[in-house]
Amino acid sequence: MNQSDERLFSMLIYVLSVFFPVIAPLLIWLLKREESTFVDFHGKEYFNFLISFTIYGIVSTLLMLILIGFALVFVVGIGMFVLTIVGAVKAYNGERYKLPLVIHFLK
Repeated sequence: MNQSDERLFSMLIYVLSVFFPVIAPLLIWLLKREESTFVDFHGKEYFNFLISFTIYGIVSTLLMLILIGFALVFVVGIGMFVLTIVGAVKAYNGERYKLPLVIHFLK
């Protein structure tokens, strides 16, 4: 796989996640991770990001009982959208960028 294909597939992991948060990135990652360490890196980074922000969303939802959660859910949602765009741009630029606030479950 050439470098431009690696960058394209890595970017698609993030871009397609806006419409299909699990299935599209998972398919790309599973099909291309053996061919490219770059795609493998971004696939793992995306799923660590998804798991982390799902946890943050659940905690924010629970905190709605004491009202602060309403603001946190909004912040988590905006943060997830913005970091998805940042991840896509960094992947397309060929950078191995680690997204902030991500707990690394997959190594």
